[in-house]
Amino acid sequence: MEGKKSLSDFKLAFGPQLWWGANPAVLLKYSKSLAKLNFTGIFHEDLAQLGLTESSFAIPQPKTRRLTLHLNREFGKFGVDLGGIWAGQPLQGREFQVVRGEEGNYTIYQDEIKSQDNFGGKIKFTYEGGRFNWYAQSAAMGLVAQGGAEQTLTFTGWKLKDSGSGNQYNFLSGFAWLIGDLQIAPNFLWQKPLEGPIPAGVPAPGRPRNILDDPFVVRGNREQIAGEMLFTYDPTPGTWMYNWDSDRSEDAGFAFNLGFVYRHLPTTQDAAIGILPDGRTIFAFPGAAPAQDLWEIHSKIISKVNHDFGYIVSLYTGDAQANGSDDRLIRRYGMDLRMIYKELKLISFARVNDWGPYDYHRDYNLTFPLQLMADLSTSLRKPDWFDLPDTNIGIRATYRTLDKYSPRYSPIQKLDEGGELVPDPDAIGFDNGNEWEIRTYVRINIGK
Repeated sequence: MEGKKSLSDFKLAFGPQLWWGANPAVLLKYSKSLAKLNFTGIFHEDLAQLGLTESSFAIPQPKTRRLTLHLNREFGKFGVDLGGIWAGQPLQGREFQVVRGEEGNYTIYQDEIKSQDNFGGKIKFTYEGGRFNWYAQSAAMGLVAQGGAEQTLTFTGWKLKDSGSGNQYNFLSGFAWLIGDLQIAPNFLWQKPLEGPIPAGVPAPGRPRNILDDPFVVRGNREQIAGEMLFTYDPTPGTWMYNWDSDRSEDAGFAFNLGFVYRHLPTTQDAAIGILPDGRTIFAFPGAAPAQDLWEIHSKIISKVNHDFGYIVSLYTGDAQANGSDDRLIRRYGMDLRMIYKELKLISFARVNDWGPYDYHRDYNLTFPLQLMADLSTSLRKPDWFDLPDTNIGIRATYRTLDKYSPRYSPIQKLDEGGELVPDPDAIGFDNGNEWEIRTYVRINIGK
């Protein structure tokens, strides 16, 4: 809801789940500009705790109450942003564990959330000089000063961002330099939690924290030093490549980016939340993947050759860790393709040594040696680049190979302790399995 006339500076949002995994909440926003100073304040009140969830990527956070304030002021080409947060007041008094010492000599202590753990602050400086743009920002966030995911795009499509979590100090800086139609953009992140994770294997009663039983966890705010380099070639900056709708709006005959990200991760994390095979029961993993340095190379190519023909290709490779407690490091490769020619649309992907399509695949570190998919459809009008409701007819083919790290792999069966026949994926001397599917479909959209 938006206010009018004397209430035009106010906006109100409320609902049972304003974003995926959110608790039922109400948010009130107030914005005002005075001279060259821009002010925004948001009050957020969770009304209840969300119950069951359908995805481990949308586990509700503990019920919270928070107030955030933001000030912005520009001085010519320079800008300054100041932000403050008071959050997590209902968590005051909640107990949590901390660990001290080294591996093999850990000591577990118990503490509780205090009023000072609800506060946090951020500061950001920017310089916009046309072909050269720079920013630097830093934050100090109390243990439960959780602000939420950071969606701000600063100058370009960097992947290294403030996680928006509480329990951390961080510093980020980067610049974007435009040479003709090519943008060169290095970026840096340093991040460290105030209270680090509790590793698996600590002496009882110690255990890794999890967001179901504890007021905070170390996950996205994991200690790290990271850097990235991003190259972007976009000859039509009027349709910016990093707009949320660039797949549809980009009109370049050829535009691409190429990025490299390296993360030094010297510690483990607290436990993630998984979902049992019944699809409803949630639980905490016994630990998390170990300390590990990770790298990734990614690229996106957009080509709108003409009004009738265009394609978008996304490429990636790199090391990755599971969300759950499995310590196996994977090196994955992948390509996603979308192509439109008049009324025809092709969606396809090829993935090597990667997780499957569902969140539990990454939770349990379930991978497939090879995954191939192609979907060809036609509609009554030119298809959209987004997967919006439409009337179309199509055919889809999917093929996967399976090994001992894949679900449903059963080279041979053995008797378990209960005398039942179960798959033995670790049997020696068997080739990879495979599975395939061909489906046809007709979708009918009768809306406007």
